[in-house]
Amino acid sequence: MTDAPTTGSDAMRMFFPGSPLIGTLGVEIIDLGEGSARLRMPFVDANTTIGPMVHGGAIAACIDLGIMAAAWAGESPVPEQLRGVTVSMSVNFIAPAMNDDIEIIGTRLRRGRKLSHCSVEIRTRSDDQLVATGSGVYQVG
Repeated sequence: MTDAPTTGSDAMRMFFPGSPLIGTLGVEIIDLGEGSARLRMPFVDANTTIGPMVHGGAIAACIDLGIMAAAWAGESPVPEQLRGVTVSMSVNFIAPAMNDDIEIIGTRLRRGRKLSHCSVEIRTRSDDQLVATGSGVYQVG
């Protein structure tokens, strides 16, 4: 039997390996801090649209994951019900991600009783080029 998570970061570390979408995208946790998350999505053909261009839908999904991870990261105590939902999300595409892993940098800007406001940057791993930005509201618990 798995121990119950004591922090939101623990909950994310337990959740990521079992999520079918996260597994399909190949997203991994690099670091979780107090209200911050750094994730990585490897470049694979399954996440592309035409040639070596990462699909916008994969990038939008990564923004959603960055919002979720930042909202949970460092959350303590963990809510009794381990559930959450993205309430709203916006995505701004800046430049294409071509033939490169991407890094997802999520930051919790404000946390209320249940709602967290978060921002996310998507950058190419090799040259730190800004690919997309996003923001969202996430409900924990």
